[in-house]
Amino acid sequence: MGKAESTWKTALTEVAPNEVRVRGYDIAELMGRCSFGQVVYLLLRGELPDERVSRLMDAILVSSIDHGASPPSALAARTVASTGAPLSGAVGAGILAINASHGGAIENCARTLMEVVQTAEAGNGSTADAADAVVQDYRARKRRVAGFGHRMHTADPRTARLFALADQAGVAGKYIEAARAVEAALEKQRGKKLPINVDGAVGAVLCELGFEPRTMNGMFMIARCAGLVAHVGEEWDRERPMRKIDPTGYEYDGPAPRRL
Repeated sequence: MGKAESTWKTALTEVAPNEVRVRGYDIAELMGRCSFGQVVYLLLRGELPDERVSRLMDAILVSSIDHGASPPSALAARTVASTGAPLSGAVGAGILAINASHGGAIENCARTLMEVVQTAEAGNGSTADAADAVVQDYRARKRRVAGFGHRMHTADPRTARLFALADQAGVAGKYIEAARAVEAALEKQRGKKLPINVDGAVGAVLCELGFEPRTMNGMFMIARCAGLVAHVGEEWDRERPMRKIDPTGYEYDGPAPRRL
């Protein structure tokens, strides 16, 4: 009997007896030769990135891997884990908590930066002028500019590192310039500095790499999934079942600061 007639197509992964190919590459050859960030890029963009962009992709994933026990995704995962749910259910609950106000700022910030760049390229002044106009419009419509400000950090340490790596990779361009212009416009119009946070930095860098905004939040989900697995495991190991979780009532007791 011949191969059944197909009804739909996929260009991602081909699977045959004793063979798996991701975008045409033998997965066994990718294993041990390519980093996770490289293969994530391959899946989403269709080609393997060069060494500098590969390093940048890995940095993006590391930047969002975890941010303590208080974010909504970690609290959701821990709460569900405390009920006796399996790993998939607890981690899934954490993933479902990633939305517009948590993790979703990457896409929203990217769209804002694209608006700034398009405004500037349409001949409406410099990038700084365009950022001023876009921020003023957002404020008039009472819309929050996603990707700026942080409840804890006055200077997000991940932002500077991502931008430095983007510069080293030779991809720092108009979107990172737009992000800095928006940061300056926000400070000028609000009288208060709202620094570019990690979500805004990731959004800017992914724009530079040519990613579609609608898939950008997925980068946060891919990264944070590892952190959620760790939170669920710790919840099982250290806490009693069905406990009441105070978002601010925890104390860190892990390793002291150390260097590579």
